[in-house]
Amino acid sequence: MRQNGASERFPIAAIPVIASYVLQGVPAFVRNEIGARTLLRANRAAGFDAELIEQSHCFITQRSVVDFINEIARAMGEPGLGLLLVPAMNVGTYGNFGRYILGAETLGQAIQRSISALPYHSSYDRLTTSQCGDELKFSYTFALARAEGYDIIASTAAGELLSLFKAYLPDGWRPLRIELDIAAPHRTSHFEDVFQCPVIFNAPAVAIVVERHRMTAQARRLSRLDLTIEDVARERGGAPGVLLDVASEQIRTRLIGGNVSIDEIARSMDTSVRTLQRELNRAGTDFRSLTSLVRAQRATELLRERSVSITHISEDLGYSSPAGFSRAFRKATGFGPREFRKMERT
Repeated sequence: MRQNGASERFPIAAIPVIASYVLQGVPAFVRNEIGARTLLRANRAAGFDAELIEQSHCFITQRSVVDFINEIARAMGEPGLGLLLVPAMNVGTYGNFGRYILGAETLGQAIQRSISALPYHSSYDRLTTSQCGDELKFSYTFALARAEGYDIIASTAAGELLSLFKAYLPDGWRPLRIELDIAAPHRTSHFEDVFQCPVIFNAPAVAIVVERHRMTAQARRLSRLDLTIEDVARERGGAPGVLLDVASEQIRTRLIGGNVSIDEIARSMDTSVRTLQRELNRAGTDFRSLTSLVRAQRATELLRERSVSITHISEDLGYSSPAGFSRAFRKATGFGPREFRKMERT
């Protein structure tokens, strides 16, 4: 039986990350139903601006996601936050990853696509299927399943899996049961009301259980997009697993919001500043150098956009002045911003 509140700490070189698409719709829900102040507090707890990154092609640490959701639940005083979010869960909103999955002709094929494409959506998570008699179980294991506040994540994960089935099965369909890898709450009826089926607790993983014959169900709405798994890979590449890649991605995510600090990056990676700096040194760099590199990479992307002014780019990347940005960009690339932009146009 899971001990609530326990936290599984991963090695610094193996930090679980997940695509920011998982936040789709959550910031709007919080702002509209709870209030802007709660959203601001949740952003501070996670270290990113959820409204700015929810549709971005970036990866955030699963620790940040848990911190973000926990802060919302604390502000609401609502232990059933996960159930409130279930109706908003939709794998189809998860970029090319979701479109590729739901582009399959049958439910069985969609499930197999989700398993093969998962490394392009998250790291250290698992999707599996198993059969017993006439039943098929589709299971999801979240890398931080023992983290405090995971109860909320488990419910939303079940909602996400359920959205895949609903894309293929008729209105009014219900699963045989849903299994959750969390302790049974005081009122299990709330879960059964939301999911409209029996719910089992203390299970090995989050799972949707259906009749095996459902796997041949055809897509309810045929997609005109013939996406391949290569399209999923090209959209963002695989979930970063190497320390430098994970740290760089967290810096890039926070640059979207304008502020970067080593304290926030270390917290998102569930480690100390000292440990993060030590590991970066082992990798041949330091936090300041890595941040400068990521800033320069982001600057080159923005400079290719003709409509974005250099002053605006400077502000977006957190520089105190355009002149400071120009000096930093020249040091990193050998060219000034205007020179670079002129080269790109020729």
